[in-house]
Amino acid sequence: MKNTWTKFRSAMRDFRVARGGNVAITFALATIPIVGGVAAAVDFSRANSVKADLQAALDSTALMLSREASSDTNTQLQANAQSYFTANFNRPGTTVGTISANYTTNGGTQIVVNGSVKVPTDFAQVLGVNQITVTGTSTVKWGMSRLRVALVLDNTGSMADNGKIGALQTATKNLLSQLQSAATTNGDVYVSIIPFVKDVNVDPSNYNANWIDWTDWNANNQTCSGNNGNHNGWGNGNGNGWGNGNGNGNGNGNGNCSPSNHNTWNGCVVDRGDENTPDAANYDTNVVAPTPGVTATLFSAEQYSPCPQAAMGLSYNWSAMTTLVNNMTPGGNTNQAIGLALGWMSLTGGGPFTAPAMDPNYTYQQVIILLTDGLNTQDRWYSDQASIDARQQMTCNNIKSAGVTLYTIQVDTSTPPDPTSALLQQCASSSDKFFLLTSSNQIVTTFNTIGTNLSRLYISK
Repeated sequence: MKNTWTKFRSAMRDFRVARGGNVAITFALATIPIVGGVAAAVDFSRANSVKADLQAALDSTALMLSREASSDTNTQLQANAQSYFTANFNRPGTTVGTISANYTTNGGTQIVVNGSVKVPTDFAQVLGVNQITVTGTSTVKWGMSRLRVALVLDNTGSMADNGKIGALQTATKNLLSQLQSAATTNGDVYVSIIPFVKDVNVDPSNYNANWIDWTDWNANNQTCSGNNGNHNGWGNGNGNGWGNGNGNGNGNGNGNCSPSNHNTWNGCVVDRGDENTPDAANYDTNVVAPTPGVTATLFSAEQYSPCPQAAMGLSYNWSAMTTLVNNMTPGGNTNQAIGLALGWMSLTGGGPFTAPAMDPNYTYQQVIILLTDGLNTQDRWYSDQASIDARQQMTCNNIKSAGVTLYTIQVDTSTPPDPTSALLQQCASSSDKFFLLTSSNQIVTTFNTIGTNLSRLYISK
């Protein structure tokens, strides 16, 4: 026993003083965490790949839920969240944790979807890590911003050709449906509709409004009485009536004329501005509010025979807008400029329009969509395209400077084709917001494209 113990002590003493194996043993021990770390990196890299797929599935789930969240019960919302996520996430070998959805309308409508996935490890187990949990969240907001859209629509006589007016009606009603669907609550989306020809109809029921100038209308629309009875004259009655001149009617030299009752006005107005100097203060190119007593700021009434359907200011009365669109009929000459000016005023308010106040808790996107099938032919002062275009270009520049997004659409189905409108190209907010269409059917597809861009939801986080 003593001999054995002596041998053991000797062996231990020899091991203590030995130097040859220490480096190998030390290196072997040191490689354990190194190898473990490298192996774990492989597992964590896989976990990051799973996290990317998790985020994509959560984003898709949130977008799909946003279409129904307002009408789902919380139980339905959670069940659908799990179902949509499962359909979008495909990573075999992982374990999906709880997928939860939270829908709120405070401070803007949003839906938040949270989820987690457990990823088993292959190598990190040597470090005692058997699985890695990855988490993600996706938020879709569609109530922090609000949309206001003015539809400025050509109703001139040429729109009767090649089915254009029918295509415009279909396209507009489809667009209204898109915008209505994008609105979660009333007021999220407002739309105004401004049919235009040479004039715009601001609704004959406004005949008592103080923003109307009756000077020209009174001179051109009179009721005269004389030996031959009452008659109406488009010009001025013959004889000693309200001003002298040639007009329609049977009055004799002893007739007595006075302006017709304003309630017989058909609602049409012409471009704003001074009758003798169109560029005085450029009221036809801006949205300065009409001021009683300052004639150039007022809307001059005109009894224009092909007066279009009455314009409608900002509204979310989708049924009334659809009725307006159904009632549009083509007739008259082309004056894009007045339609554009009144479309802009419908967004800001003033004159014929009242624009609802903007809530400071929201951001607002304001848009004008101008569609026309013809080049400018007549306004209040001019019958040459170049002069009218110059006025309209000023309006376009002012609109864009005010931060309003402007889409312009030229529909040209004529043979041979009209020149591409340089004016409409320059008026558009950017090159991708100008559309040149060569068939009526393209009106429908183009409005659908614009409507999709305007109404799409976005992932904010």
